[in-house]
This record gives sequence, structure tokens and C-alpha cells, in this order.
Amino acid sequence: MDLMEIIIIASLVLGILILHKPVAYLYNKIYIKQQYRNFLSNETFYHAIVSSHLRYYNRLGTEDQRKFLFRTYLFKKAKKFHYLEVQESAEMPILVSAVAVQLTFGLEKFMLNYFSDIFILRDDYHYGFYSRPFMGHVDQTGIYLSWDNFIKGLSGQMADCNIGLHEMGHALAYVNFITATEQDKIFTKEFPNFSKVAKPIFTGMQQGQKNLLGDYAATNYHEFWAVAVEMFFETPVRFKHELPELYEVMTRVLNQDPLNALKGKVTVLRRSSVIADKTIGNKQKAAI
Repeated sequence: MDLMEIIIIASLVLGILILHKPVAYLYNKIYIKQQYRNFLSNETFYHAIVSSHLRYYNRLGTEDQRKFLFRTYLFKKAKKFHYLEVQESAEMPILVSAVAVQLTFGLEKFMLNYFSDIFILRDDYHYGFYSRPFMGHVDQTGIYLSWDNFIKGLSGQMADCNIGLHEMGHALAYVNFITATEQDKIFTKEFPNFSKVAKPIFTGMQQGQKNLLGDYAATNYHEFWAVAVEMFFETPVRFKHELPELYEVMTRVLNQDPLNALKGKVTVLRRSSVIADKTIGNKQKAAI
């Protein structure tokens, strides 16, 4: 290979590197516009399902509800849902997607993109060598949820328990720290601050101290985080009263405050840069 060939190849590689981000950005913008048009024809259907099951959604303003539903639509479209010993229904993938969106609503990165497969099982199941039954779990193969427990969590039939939020909490940590495939700037920046407050509480729980998070949160730090996610949304008033510092850092790491939603206010604390993109159009800006 002579010098001229080396220069040509190097120039091509450099050109690809330089153009990659603008081309990817343009493609993503076109894709979002197309998906938004498709979403509008499904918006009423999504609203009917989500509003029937998620109190969180019903407390949002009109603009945030549209943003919530569009994110739900994008999340569902990006995943492959598998149904194991359970009869598939139209509401299943929409509600599972909506719970993921609830957790990540304050974040810019919300697709949990490492996980392309979500498995919905009928009820409690056994996993690996564990003797106790599982209600859900997350591993490298996907996100697993038992539908019976999932829907009971949404309906409030299991006090302070929301298996959907719990497992999506695991998935959010997984994509940000274990695979590092979808790192959100706010989440990764604020999580160390969360840990500064959380670790002493977790250590105390392992030594026998009791609080509203319950004994299962003391199993390991991963479970502490996932249970904290559940309690943050399910019992925010009690959480803030009993563990005010932990509640405060939870609002920062997730960039939202459920107590604001309870008051009928916008739940997101800081708007993402995506929404500020003036090239998308007003309705689509609000929806993303």
C-alpha cells in the first residue's frame, strides 16, 4: 500500500467519523417525525388504556400526558414482547411500556435500549436455582414480569408493591452502569449523590434498623435501589416524611417529584435538551 492509498483511506475514515453524528441526528429526527404521525392515530387508544390504570398519568397536565403517551408508543414499538402461559391482550405491552416511561419520565434517555425482549408470564415463577418463586427479574436476556403481580401493583391490590416499577428500576440501573449502553446524563451525574445518602441507610438496615423500605431492601444494594423506586412513587408522602434526605436525592436522580404530580403540577424538574430542539415542531417538541 503506497502513501496515496493510505491518505485516501485515512480521509474516508475521517469523513465517516465527522459525518456520522450529523447523519445519525438527521435520521433520528426524520424517524421521530414519522413515528409521531403514526402515534397520533393511536393516541386515543393509548390514552384509554393508560388512564384506566395509571394514577400517575392522570395527574399530569395535557402536554405532559401527550409526551407520556408518545414515549410509551416509542418504547413499545422498540421491544419484542413474549407471552409465556398467559393470554396476550392489547393492554399488556402498553401498560408495561407505560410503567417504564413513568420511571424515566424526567430523564432524556428512556428506551432502556439494551433490553429488546420483555417476557410476560402468568404469575409467580421459578428462576435458576432459587427455591422461592419470583414475581419478576432482570438479566442479560431481558425483563421478566408476572402479569398477575404486575396488574395487582397497578391497581393497588398489593400495598406499597409495584413489581413493574421495581423491575424497571433494575433495568434502568443495568443500562446505565452494567452495560453502559444508554447512559442518561442526569441519572449518572446524580446517582453518586443518591448513594452518599442511601448507603448509610442501607448499612443500617443490614444491621437490623427498620424503615418503610422493609426487610427485602436490605437483601443487597440493587434491591435497595429497586424498592426505593417503588416507595418513591407508591407512598411519596410517607417516604418524604420518614426519609426526607433519601426522598430529596431520589427527586434529583430521577429528575421528577411525585408530590408535585399529586398537586397537579408538572412532575419534571428540569426539561431535557431534546424538548428544546426547535427544528421538530411545537406539538412534537411537547411530545418527546
